[in-house]
This record gives sequence, structure tokens and C-alpha cells, in this order.
Amino acid sequence: MPEADPPADLRWLLLFHQIPPKPAYLRVKTWRRLQAIGAVSLKNAVYVLPASAEALEDLQWLRREIVEGGGEASICEARLIDGIGDGEARALFLAARDADYAEIAEEARRLDAGAEDPRGRLSRLRRRFEEVRRIDFFGSEGREAVDGLLGELEQRLGGGPSPVPDALAGLTERVWVTRRGVQVDRIASAWLIRRFIDPKARFKFVAPQGYSPKSGELRFDTYDGEFTHEGDRCTFEVLTLRLGRDDLALTALAEIVHDIDLKDGKFGRPEAAGLALAFAGIAAGDDTDETRLEKGGALLDGLYRHFSGKP
Repeated sequence: MPEADPPADLRWLLLFHQIPPKPAYLRVKTWRRLQAIGAVSLKNAVYVLPASAEALEDLQWLRREIVEGGGEASICEARLIDGIGDGEARALFLAARDADYAEIAEEARRLDAGAEDPRGRLSRLRRRFEEVRRIDFFGSEGREAVDGLLGELEQRLGGGPSPVPDALAGLTERVWVTRRGVQVDRIASAWLIRRFIDPKARFKFVAPQGYSPKSGELRFDTYDGEFTHEGDRCTFEVLTLRLGRDDLALTALAEIVHDIDLKDGKFGRPEAAGLALAFAGIAAGDDTDETRLEKGGALLDGLYRHFSGKP
């Protein structure tokens, strides 16, 4: 099936850069960043991305790093008029993503129940797939095949401990109690409760110790609460597990909240550092706890839409 022609008004962002021989790490760091944001090379020192606000911001941050490292870099927006055309540039992106998907598929096919930590390896493959999907700007044909392959493996191997789908059933219109001065785990847990468990939830914020719950109240992220840390899982992870939803976006959020809250780098989520600052900014104000939940909830709504791949 022939590929559709790219739009006639397709515009591109070009990064022109020169990097000095030293420090040597700058060249490697720049190359890795270009790979992570999905840029492809037109020439050795010229990289291209389809024009968008997000791509421009990515390139602006990268340009800053290059200049601070002693190099030179410029960004321009352009149409490809002569020489390489839109179709050829688009083909470069498709080839790059096809190669990424093929690498994931090869590793997935080698994975079986007898391998060491198959579920952990499968989880890492799924995260890698989601990273590639986010920079698959033109819809590579390999995407659906690899998604299906990973789905079959997830069904065969299982995705982790068995969820408890009914564990949160009937918990509606309740008072949910947590410690005052909410931070990331409590903000995220409250968002999860209101969005997926109890849309009419009311929250009460109390002192860390000495509170005796009233009849019907549920405590979360408190030391002796009904829903709190279990093992190396933060409260948000525990609630997500109890919810029993097969939802990759919630899984991604749970890993990010874990890395921010427990600071152990267990999942190595690249988003964690920046989002930790965002949540710290929310918590640093003089707002009430309920206002912190509102601001944090808006941030989490956007993140959930992003990881769901929904506009």
C-alpha cells in the first residue's frame, strides 16, 4: 500500500550545531537528547523535527545546553523546497521508528516465562514502546504489530501481582482522611480517588498523629490508614493496584509518583525530576490543602491525557 503524500504545508524545525572536541561527553549527551526527542539527521550537524510547539521547546533547551557547553547552535523553521523534500524527510522518520519498533519486537520475541524476571523485562519493553510511540510523528506501520505482540506477552506472562477489582467497590460519597500539608503522593492519591473511585469524595486534613477516625471515614497515606504505603509501594501505587484497571496511563503516573515520593529511582522515569519541581511549587505556596489538590489535580489530568494518547 503506497504511503500518503505529506501535507503540502508541512513545516520543519532545523537544528544546526557545532560541538567542540572537549568536553567529550557533550557530543554523546547531545546525540542522546536528539534520539530521545525523535529528531533525525539531514546532515552530520543538521537535525530536523516536524514543527510543533513541543518540538521547538525541546530544541531550545538542547540549544541552550550546547551553547553552555561551549558549542554553537541555531534553530530555524523552514519548508523543504529543493533537494530533499517532505516525502524523503518523512521517510527518514518512518525508517527510524521502524528500526526502533523492530528492536523492541526482537527483544520481545526472545522473552519467555523461563527468562530471568520476565515481567520486569516486559514492563521495561512496554515503557520503551511508549517512548517510541510518543515520537512516532507519522505513524509507522510497525507500531500496531509491536503493540499487539506486547499485549500477547502481557496476557501470557501477566503484568504483575493480581489486582483486586472489587477492593474499592462501594466506596462512594465517603470522607477520606489524610495528613495536612499534602505533598505529591497525597495529591495524586486524592486525584485518583475523585476521578476513578469516589467522584463525590470529601477530604479531611488532620494532624499526622493522634487523630481518631469517625465511623465511615477512610484514611489514606497515614501511618495506620486503610490505604497507605505497602512494602516499597507508595499510596498512589497501592490504590492503583486495588483499582484493578488495565490502564497504561495510570501505570506511568504510578511509576512517576513512586520515583518522586520515595526518591529511590526504582523506575527511572525521566519525567520525575521536572514533575517533582512542579509539585514542590504547588506545595510551596500558602494555599489550603484543598487548593493544592485542585492545582495538582489539573496537572495530573493533563498528564493522564498525555499518557493516554488522547487530545
